[in-house]
Amino acid sequence: MLTRLTGLLESVSEDAVPVATLTHGSDMALEVLIPAYLAPAIEQHIDAPVTFYTRVYLEAQGQGTSFIPRVIGFGSPTERSFFEVFTSVKGVGTRKALRALVEPPSTIAAYIVGKDARALTKLPEIGKRTAETMIAELTGKIDKFAGDAILEATNPRRHPPGSSIEHSDMPRAAMEAIAALMALGEQRASAEQKVQVALTKAPADADVDVLVQTVFAG
Repeated sequence: MLTRLTGLLESVSEDAVPVATLTHGSDMALEVLIPAYLAPAIEQHIDAPVTFYTRVYLEAQGQGTSFIPRVIGFGSPTERSFFEVFTSVKGVGTRKALRALVEPPSTIAAYIVGKDARALTKLPEIGKRTAETMIAELTGKIDKFAGDAILEATNPRRHPPGSSIEHSDMPRAAMEAIAALMALGEQRASAEQKVQVALTKAPADADVDVLVQTVFAG
């Protein structure tokens, strides 16, 4: 099983499903399919070594009469794990998932944990029915990504001014408390609001457990 691949990044295509070309010396080149969110991040590394955490699948050709092996590359093992869960949803195949992932896994995890079907429908090829199916099938399975989702979402560099989460001075414990509430089914905006109120009641050095307890104490 091919789980990791390092090579010199030769090029990155601008297709709906971007393709990164890696070279090994002068004798071999390998095409790696990558999710859309990853393409802009790695373009700056052209002509430099990059490492992908990979997944291999067989792509059907000619109505299933033959198969071609394809390599998919991710920036980390966590991103690869998210993809495996994401593609377990009925109707979301490998190619469709790669096209849909225009946002990082952390952001999409936040949508799912927060049951935000409207945000999910903004992803390419994800309609209302698929978004609802995704939330129904992944509830309870995507929670392990929720912490990273909130830490990414609270990074103001990822959100333009006026977005719902924009708190560069928010303590890490508060961000973790928001993630914990979302993992329990709270909507993102509601979780953020409740933690902000808890910050005014709890001690300045309160950890995540104290903040969550303060939220439930009212």
